[in-house]
Amino acid sequence: MKGKPSALQEFAKSKTRAKAEARKLPFAELEKLIKSLNEALEAEKAKEEKKLEQERLATIDKINNLLADTGLKPEDLKKTKKTRGKAKGAKAGRKMGKVPPRYRLVIDGKEHLWSGRGRTPRVFQEYFDAGNSRESCEIQS
Repeated sequence: MKGKPSALQEFAKSKTRAKAEARKLPFAELEKLIKSLNEALEAEKAKEEKKLEQERLATIDKINNLLADTGLKPEDLKKTKKTRGKAKGAKAGRKMGKVPPRYRLVIDGKEHLWSGRGRTPRVFQEYFDAGNSRESCEIQS
């Protein structure tokens, strides 16, 4: 519906213009206008909610018809929902288990443990830079 926009559409675009026009109206007429607009708003909201509910019910009917046509049950959908679209590995949100330490150093009475994964901790790096080997601090199982 193209053409000249209504006065209300013009006022809806500009809050300043709407306020300026509202100042021109007597207080009683302004209240009456606001009441009428609120009633119109509530009617439009109710109409929209009814439309959305009808669409929702139509979608449910479509799904029920599909289930009936394919012989599936709603329980079947719940079973596949958990496994569908899941990739393997840490990127899929799977938490990786804690890795036991592979290396141990005791420096100044303080024990330092490292799994051997990730960035080398500073204590171990300094130990290796001093000419020591990884095998010398490996935990024997």
